[in-house]
Amino acid sequence: MANTATMGVTDDVTRAKEADRPVQRSRRARPRRKSNQPWWFAVPALAVCGLFFLLPNLLNFVYPFTNWSAFHADIQFAGLSNFKSILHDGSMARDIRITLEYAVLVALFQNGFGLGLALLLERDTRFNRFFRAVFFLPVLISALAVGYIFRALLAQDGALNSVLSSLAGHHVDTPWLGSTTWTLVVVTLIHGWKWMGLAMLIYLAGLKSTPDDVLEAARIDGSGAWRTFWSIRFPLLAPAVTFNVTTALIGSMNTFDIVQATTAGGPGSETEVFNIYMFRIFGQGLYAQASAMSLVLFLIIVVLAVPVIVGLRRREDNQ
Repeated sequence: MANTATMGVTDDVTRAKEADRPVQRSRRARPRRKSNQPWWFAVPALAVCGLFFLLPNLLNFVYPFTNWSAFHADIQFAGLSNFKSILHDGSMARDIRITLEYAVLVALFQNGFGLGLALLLERDTRFNRFFRAVFFLPVLISALAVGYIFRALLAQDGALNSVLSSLAGHHVDTPWLGSTTWTLVVVTLIHGWKWMGLAMLIYLAGLKSTPDDVLEAARIDGSGAWRTFWSIRFPLLAPAVTFNVTTALIGSMNTFDIVQATTAGGPGSETEVFNIYMFRIFGQGLYAQASAMSLVLFLIIVVLAVPVIVGLRRREDNQ
């Protein structure tokens, strides 16, 4: 009888499992319902982007052809009159030349400082990691703050002349930011110093990606440190050079804050880059002319940047 009871219980359990199987199968076979994607969550971000980024950029291609200014009550179509006005102003050609000189000098200093620091701090030691962070700090500081700090340091009665006076034993009052000869070079040095940390990181990444077997083969062949760098490591840095040179040129051609904080375009307009000139015209209430200048600067950057990028990319492919 015990066996009969046990068999009865076993049959009941088996029947229960079989009864549950169709339910489980039906649950597995039931198609998965797609969750509703809350696309409307992106509407506020898209609205802000469109209102404060897309719309002003689109209007920048419209206002240069109007008479928008502080002296007109309404905005009307004016054709190419704004472009004719700025072309007849002799300041524009001078400021374009100064901007190009500024961009070339910044690209040289920023990349020279960055590559030098990358080579010096390449080894992964505590000392090098600490100073990598130290040299990257200027990148995080506001460009206006950097400009005002150096303006105080380089004033005729500033800290630099005080230190030089103590070392020389006589009074030194060199006008570092007041010379028509070297002030542009000084400001570009400040700009290069501010962004050298970013260039350093890019070059460090390129140096770290150099294959060890290639360097070992160069050592076996008797190649020295300088020969190895110039013939092997530097050609392999071509992508890093492309990125750093391009960003330095485009960023410096759009510069405003460092120049405004240090010299405001002086002395004698010797450091008046294009954006300072545009800011001055806008401050006079000639808004449409300032918009036309911004469009001219945009076209200049495109015309100059595209050949530089293409040339550097071809150099990468030839390495």
